Amino acid sequence: MVEPVSLNTARDDTLWAVVASMGRTTRVAEIFSNRVAALADKAWREQQVRAYANFLRTSTQPPPSYHIRPIKRAELPRAWRPLPALGFLHGKIVQGSSG
Repeated sequence: MVEPVSLNTARDDTLWAVVASMGRTTRVAEIFSNRVAALADKAWREQQVRAYANFLRTSTQPPPSYHIRPIKRAELPRAWRPLPALGFLHGKIVQGSSG
């Protein structure tokens, strides 16, 4: 998996965000300094969702959809943390913990 960008070392203010959407809820799942890395993370997250497809069908929970978009550092919430690939499993998209 590609390593996420460190917010302290990025020079350009524009980053690439992998965004998770489930119903009306949208969260920035991860950020990267380049589009290629964001596309790789998006593909990995979609693979994780496919791996749990049977579970999602039995729990009547819609799977999240992922897309990427450019994002400015200032658009990130102050307490933003990366979202685990399956961070939506309790009926809502939950924030991941750092560490």
